[in-house]
Order: sequence, then structure tokens, then C-alpha cells
Amino acid sequence: METAKSHFFSDMSVMLGRSMRHIFRSLDTIFTVCLTPIAMMLLFVYVFGGAIETGTDNYVNFLLPGILLMAIASGVAYVAYRLFLDKQRGIIERFRSMPIARSTVLWGHVLTSVVSNVISVAVIVLVALLIGFRSSAGILSWLAVVGILVLFTLALTWIAAIAGLSAKTVEGASAFSYPLIFLPFISSAFVPTETMPSVVRVFAENQPVTSIVETIRALLSSQPVGNDIWVALAWCIGIMIVANRFAVRAYKRNAA
Repeated sequence: METAKSHFFSDMSVMLGRSMRHIFRSLDTIFTVCLTPIAMMLLFVYVFGGAIETGTDNYVNFLLPGILLMAIASGVAYVAYRLFLDKQRGIIERFRSMPIARSTVLWGHVLTSVVSNVISVAVIVLVALLIGFRSSAGILSWLAVVGILVLFTLALTWIAAIAGLSAKTVEGASAFSYPLIFLPFISSAFVPTETMPSVVRVFAENQPVTSIVETIRALLSSQPVGNDIWVALAWCIGIMIVANRFAVRAYKRNAA
């Protein structure tokens, strides 16, 4: 058992290193992922912020959680793109012929997504600090925020893996991310849901982004999180488990 575990982790470190080298050789991908969310944040803070009533004095504090989720939704598209290239170029079949733990090929891409998205989130938070974001959260609250963002990244990354392994074209591999990027707009990320029409409000209050945004917002402002944190965790873990199953099936099908 110890040998099998050691073999798995050593193989996974190699695959992680391979995927990370792709990131470091094209750091522009991280900046590209950050660019649109930062532009959206500046636009809403300096153009629309004065006209949006949120009940808070600092709109960037209200806005930031949704911007972070938008950045992650944009960032995971690169996982689908790179997995599609691996499939198209026959690299997955080549790895299958080698004496390595097969699941490490997927995990290498997934963990790389987590690392690259953590970097993107850190860059966006730094920009938010420059334009006035302030938080009274303690270290435990910040760790809880990081944990939720990592879970959210894992959930979306496994969805990206399904898209990358199932797509027929490179455009199709990346297209799945568009609905995910715009999902925060129909949530409490930019405006309170109370201002929405009834049908839209029902959807906004019962989709995963709202509970995650509300949890992060409460943690960063040192407010009680209530039931939102359990709903957010249930969404993230549930999506991650289901998407993982389908991604593994798609991987086995491509490697067969």
C-alpha cells in the first residue's frame, strides 16, 4: 500500500511539474485571466458604483467576492484547453502506455488550475486593496475564504476537465466557461437580490454563486455567515464529486 501511494504521489508531482511549466512559460495566461475581472471591478466601482444601492459604504467590499469567482470561472477554461490539446496530440494515449498511475494525468491539470487561480486571485485582491478594499477579517476568516475559493476552483476545474476531454474542437473546449463567467451577474455578486424581478430573484437566490458570495462577503467583513456557508460547501463539494465522476469516465473513454 505504501509503495502504491508513493508511486501515485511521485507520478503526480511529475505531472504537476509538467503542467506548471506550461504556466510559467506563458505567464500571460494568468494576466489574461486577471485582466477582464479587474476591468469589470474598476468599471463597476468607478462608473456604476455610485448608482448602485447596496447598503454599504464601500462598494468594492461588496463587489470583490463576485469578481474573484468570475476570475476563477475564467481561469479554469485553460484546463479544458490543455486537456483538449493532450487528447488531440495523442499525449494521453502515450501516458497510458507508460508505467504510471493513470489518474495522475488528470490530477496534474487540476492542481495546476488551483495554483494558477490562487495566483490570479492574489493579484486581483492586491488591485482591490489599491482602490479601497478593506477587511476586518482575522487570519481564520481569511483561511476560510481561501478554503472556499479552492473548493470552488476544484468544482469548476473538474467541469472543465469534462469539457476538455469531450469536446471535438478547441473552441468547444473553452466555450463551456462562458455561462460560468456570467453566472455571478444573476446573483447577489453585484447588486442585492431584493432589487431583482421575482422570477430572476428566485433563480439568483437559489444558485450556487449567491451562497458562496454571501459567505465570502460575511467572512471578509467579520459578520455571521449563518447557513450560507453550509449551502456554499454543499454546492462546491456536490459539484466537485459529480463532475469528478464524469471527468474520470471521459478520461477512461479517451484513454481506451
